[in-house]
Amino acid sequence: QVQLEESGGGLVQSGGSLRLSCAATGTRFSDYSVAWFRQAPGKGREFVAMINWNDFGTRYAESAKGRFTIARNNAENTATMQMSSLKPEDTALYYCAAYSTGRYDNAWVWNYWGQGTQVTVSS
Repeated sequence: QVQLEESGGGLVQSGGSLRLSCAATGTRFSDYSVAWFRQAPGKGREFVAMINWNDFGTRYAESAKGRFTIARNNAENTATMQMSSLKPEDTALYYCAAYSTGRYDNAWVWNYWGQGTQVTVSS
């Protein structure tokens, strides 16, 4: 069992940067892949980025490529996502997820979720 808690969200101007963090408690965090999803009002949960548990390989949504960087520190049980060149369309509630049992960009296959951290980008 893993508990996840996100932090680092906030209000930022277009073009600005934020660094989201995901702190995990419980066992086996280092055995699980970790992902970030986001959900804007009235929309479904959207995949943003993922990092593997073993080789630290990463995957990004097209909208995140070149602007966001996902990382993890298994010794500290944390995952982060550095976001730069933020746009108003990045405004959403951002969730950390762990332990995937299927295709990484499908929210339904992730077993553990945090409560989310709000990111608001003003124009």
